This record gives sequence, structure tokens and C-alpha cells, in this order.
Amino acid sequence: MTALEQLNATKYVYLREISEPDKQTFNNLRVIVEEAVVNYGESFHSDRPEIQAVFKDAHPIESVAGCKRFRLFWTHYVGYLVTEESVGSSARNGYADEQFTGSIFRTYTKSNFLDHIARNTGGHIHDVQHFKLVCLDHLIDVASYYAPQIEVIDSPAETLSTK
Repeated sequence: MTALEQLNATKYVYLREISEPDKQTFNNLRVIVEEAVVNYGESFHSDRPEIQAVFKDAHPIESVAGCKRFRLFWTHYVGYLVTEESVGSSARNGYADEQFTGSIFRTYTKSNFLDHIARNTGGHIHDVQHFKLVCLDHLIDVASYYAPQIEVIDSPAETLSTK
């Protein structure tokens, strides 16, 4: 499977890094996400009985040993937006006026973000494309002329828990 196929095959990812690493080249963007899974080996614990009762069969979603990390790199972006997941647009079926392919990494052919970019920017040298990473806790929308380079990278030495 390609790195993109592996990324879209994951059920959950956490944002681990977002940066503009090359200060000599403007408007490049690196995003690192890490796969997360339901950790059935752990349970939710609370000192409050009413909370414990609600979450009695709950298990945390976290990155554990063996989870993959992915690096996405755009050599040039037009704009990007990081939104808190519960207020952003990430519905699996999208909005009626949006069209995309993919799951965790989406490529839009029609979207509200593309409309926003078209209204608020100009002088483009190519068609602007819209990509979205659907992470736990964050949604990352990127407008760019080209798709990012995506690669699977080595996992960190220790597990990155989200507890």
C-alpha cells in the first residue's frame, strides 16, 4: 500500500506537529500525524461513581507501540487553517455542497474552504486544491497548488500517549 492508502486505512490520527520548516523557502508546510487505536488494555477510571458508571465500558483512544507516523509536506501552500475538531466540518458525508474523496486525508473538488480561498485571494499561477486531515482534536485544511508528499516515518522510541 502507498503511504496515502495506509493513512486513509487508519481509523484515528493525532496531530503531533505542524510547522513551516524551511525558512528560506516561503509557504512550505510540514504536518506529522500519528495513528491511534482503541486501547482495550486500558479502562477509564474516575473517583466519581456517576462518571465511572457512564464510562464503565470505555477505553482510551491513544497511540501505542506499533502505531504508524505519517509526514505530509507541501512545498508551497496558498493557505491553511487548523480548527478544533468539534466545531469544524468533518462529517463523513460532508455538507450537501461539498465533494471529496478519502477519509482521514481528504481531497476536495468542491468545498466551502475553496470558496473562501477564491473570494479572499487572487493571482494564482495554478488551480488551487483543497486537502483536509481529519485528526482527533484537530481538523487541518490546506489550500495548495499540488498534493503533499506523504511518507510513513519511524515511530518514536517511546509511546506517545494522549492521557
